[in-house]
Amino acid sequence: MWDLTADDVERVAIGAAILGAGGGGNPLRGKLQALVHLQRGYQLRVVKFEELADEALVVPLGGMGAPTIGLEKIGRGDEGKLAVEVLARHLGVQVAATVPIEVGGSNSFMPLIAAAQLGLPMVDADGMGRAFPELQMMSFYFDGTSPSPVVMVDCLHRVITLEHIQPAGEVERLARAMCVQLGGRAMVANEPIPVARLRRVCIPNTFELAHRIGDAVMTAHATGQNPVDATCEVTGGRVLFRGKVVDVDRRIQRGYNFGSLRIDGLEAWHGATARIALQNEFLICRVDGDTVAVVPDLITLVDSERGLPVTTELVRYGLRVDVLGLPAPRQLTTQQALQYVGPRAFGYDEEYQPLTSALRG
Repeated sequence: MWDLTADDVERVAIGAAILGAGGGGNPLRGKLQALVHLQRGYQLRVVKFEELADEALVVPLGGMGAPTIGLEKIGRGDEGKLAVEVLARHLGVQVAATVPIEVGGSNSFMPLIAAAQLGLPMVDADGMGRAFPELQMMSFYFDGTSPSPVVMVDCLHRVITLEHIQPAGEVERLARAMCVQLGGRAMVANEPIPVARLRRVCIPNTFELAHRIGDAVMTAHATGQNPVDATCEVTGGRVLFRGKVVDVDRRIQRGYNFGSLRIDGLEAWHGATARIALQNEFLICRVDGDTVAVVPDLITLVDSERGLPVTTELVRYGLRVDVLGLPAPRQLTTQQALQYVGPRAFGYDEEYQPLTSALRG
């Protein structure tokens, strides 16, 4: 078992935001909540599969809503705990651990905090290896399994249970509508998954990867090295573009952040223009009209000086950023997975072209 320290939390917050591809919830809020729980004496405990029995039940947990709303709307802090408790009581089962629905942003911390409040650990794995905007985009459900029943809890402790719903995309459609009615933000607990199945369908060791990325960035700061190079070395990624943000179109529709960015090139990219489309996360990057990266590969913005992540709700005019392309976990690049997370799943009439043949994972 791995009991996190405050230093670990700092590193995970950086790495998770980089893996979030711009989404997953504001990493600062997740970090601060985790640090407060450490100060109050809670154990933030992470476990590997080998430490749990095959039949042990693990609850996928995370926040739903547009990142901008998540930045502005303050939660109680125990919504995840209540969601797991209601789900376990409804099904009449005992839960052994939680697992993140996605490794990105604050959604790396929400199931960890809920687990700590329940006296449970969190499994070092997730369903995306990054962040995506919709429930059916988790590797847990690529085989047609539904996340239903799901329990949704908001900051007023209003509880909604959705059950007997197929397929996962229909759960997303209904849950998203409920989320909008709850004010645009809710915690969602999905049907528990036995460890034996979770091992087959998850993306493992992503929390550890987030820690490694954050450690590389912080070490680069301390030693005067280039933090962007350090991130690329750990992830197998590369710099796609460097420039200044000159236009941001960001709006909330149907419970998501939608929009686009325009970045004018600097240094080696002087005279070129990058345009990035987003739906909670950065989805496709084109430079002078040519696609240079597209989902499921990760498109991440970091500030050019410090190499720290810039999320979709915080990007603004004038920022000087590096656009990083990080190769997707191999579990997201199969033909089955691309039906859910490839370019056409987001409405782009393009074939997926991987950034590199050396896929992470």
